[in-house]
Amino acid sequence: MKKAAGLLRSLMRTSIKAARHGVAVNKLMTAMLTPAPASAPKRKARAKPKASSTTPSVKPAPSTAKPAARRSAPAPATTNTAPGKWLTSHVESANGHRMSFWLYLPQNIPEEAVAQGLPLIVMLHGCHQTATQFAQGTRMNQWAERKSYAVLYPQQLVSNQAQRCWKWYDRATQDGGGDVSTIVAMIDKVAGAYAIDRSRVYVAGISAGAGMANILALNHPQLFAAVGLHSGPVFGAGHSTMGALGVMQHGAALRADLAVREVLARHARFPGMPTILIAGEGDSVVRPINQMQLARQGLAINGLAHDAPAKITHKAQGSNARHNAHRIDDFYDGRKLLLRVARIDALDHAWSGGDPALKFNAKAGPDATRMMLEFFARHRRT
Repeated sequence: MKKAAGLLRSLMRTSIKAARHGVAVNKLMTAMLTPAPASAPKRKARAKPKASSTTPSVKPAPSTAKPAARRSAPAPATTNTAPGKWLTSHVESANGHRMSFWLYLPQNIPEEAVAQGLPLIVMLHGCHQTATQFAQGTRMNQWAERKSYAVLYPQQLVSNQAQRCWKWYDRATQDGGGDVSTIVAMIDKVAGAYAIDRSRVYVAGISAGAGMANILALNHPQLFAAVGLHSGPVFGAGHSTMGALGVMQHGAALRADLAVREVLARHARFPGMPTILIAGEGDSVVRPINQMQLARQGLAINGLAHDAPAKITHKAQGSNARHNAHRIDDFYDGRKLLLRVARIDALDHAWSGGDPALKFNAKAGPDATRMMLEFFARHRRT
């Protein structure tokens, strides 16, 4: 009997393990749908890096606002190896908590930027990431130094979502509520304290951050000149945690077109939103159906026909697999590039050409950061 009982317990443990393995959802997907604890304990304040001796030459904007980041610091080498200024501050979120953000200001400022202000990129991290990890993984600060951009990195609160996922699937957020106003307040705070060119403000993100970036752009089209979405879910669907999982795997079906019509109905004179979409053909977390539907939404948002012709470019795999083969579809209105869709072979749910020392970054190119900057440079809000 003892042997039989032991065998039964062993079989039960084996069955449970097998069942768990069979129904397990990708960790990132599960994390995105994990609600925040009802009353998250207060976290100990993290020590801030010491003040940087490098001061940007850009002139501050005339404003009585307090500096956006009173505590300045050169980030550790593992986070930011660019020579500019690395700052941190916070704003009050909609629920009264402090939401932190980081700001990179380049050291080398061209004369044009001194006169007109720096262009600003808002970068939104994905689940299981922090703002500083996203900065390191994308190498955006190094590129921003070369191209003379300021970069703003909001960081989702653990008290809002346990794994720091932006709630792109929440209906109220999609309509402009939730964290949308908090991130806009960060932009206003930075632009009020530093010389920022308000005609060249861009927003980008990966995964849940891409979903949130799209929501920001569609709800504040006059604020942003262009948007960059890497491995992002289609806009306007989900509306629950289980619904979000369905969108990530299967897209939004008819809801994709309806959501765009709702946006255009809310903004009678929607000015269009130049968009670059980057995704991997091997992404099993946010499947390629999402990029296909985002492309259709991008055509509609920019007033292009659903069957508009594309200029197609094929790029072969680079030597030693340094670059994955990829296809780029460009959609123009006259000579103006309004929508770029990059489909990258062999790339899973990771930032293309990123720092492989961190999760959700793929070493092989093409370099998504460079692609986004090159696209953004074509656009300004008039």
